[in-house]
Amino acid sequence: MTPLPARAPVTVLTGFLGAGKTTLLNRILSEAHGRCYAVIVNEYGELGIDGGLVVGAEEEVLELNNGCVCCKVRGDLLRALGGLAKRSGRFDAILIETSGLADPAPVAQSFFADDIVRQQFRLDSIVCVADARHFETSLKESREAAEQVALADTILLNKTDLVDAAGLAATQEAIRSANPSARLLHGVRAGVALASVMDRHAFDLSRLAIDANGHDHGHANDIDCVSIRLDRPLERSRFMAWLQRLVVEQGQDLLRAKGIVDLAGSEQRLVFQGIHMMMDTELTRPWTAEETRDSRLVFIGRHLDRDDLLAGLRTCEAEP
Repeated sequence: MTPLPARAPVTVLTGFLGAGKTTLLNRILSEAHGRCYAVIVNEYGELGIDGGLVVGAEEEVLELNNGCVCCKVRGDLLRALGGLAKRSGRFDAILIETSGLADPAPVAQSFFADDIVRQQFRLDSIVCVADARHFETSLKESREAAEQVALADTILLNKTDLVDAAGLAATQEAIRSANPSARLLHGVRAGVALASVMDRHAFDLSRLAIDANGHDHGHANDIDCVSIRLDRPLERSRFMAWLQRLVVEQGQDLLRAKGIVDLAGSEQRLVFQGIHMMMDTELTRPWTAEETRDSRLVFIGRHLDRDDLLAGLRTCEAEP
């Protein structure tokens, strides 16, 4: 048996109570994909793994009949990840299922903040399951539901068979208001292709793509999305200092931030993305002749002022 491969991809499953996370997880575990997953959850009872999949258990580990394992996490996520890294057996990827009332940000931040975790695991994507029938109510009434959607890069709109066309359109608009940059999938009983939610490389800076024609949205439980496009190149030192100040001053309210930046004097694209106060930046591939060289930035969070953000970025523009 081989050990856990280096930089194993990690998918975080989030979503409000009753949205269908458990159904999606059981589909992933039951599908004949020939892959082995390690699953991390808060408690056995909260997960509800299909009993037909369970063949044995240790104190904190369920053995599944398809070669997967499930870890029960009572405390530290980092401890659970460390245990999986040392465990004999091979896993193609890791799934982390969060509580329906939990903010997934602390889980995601672990893959930015801890050097040992970064060496062995990579955050692949955050998938949010949303209930088509009750999502609008949850979004209005729950801070956690809004944050789960805002942090996701893929949103599975589940139970679409329980709403009519007008209700579906209204729910889609509510999702787009909270997070216009996420991929939106539709499903009944979480019936989506495995490839649409796994191994997406959504946090791979070299693959980051941003719609240059994004529009501002907002006011889904006070969450705003600000999209900014700049034609003039930015001066690197000024931009990096501005980004650092933004994180320090507004990091608690900044749920997601990402951007592709055209730096003056550089042929490479500067790419960044982050969650709250954790931010990754990297110079990636050179601009191609077919691309329009500009800067595209997206900020999702609370108390964001587009005019202030734009004014700050204007001070970073290089002299013409």
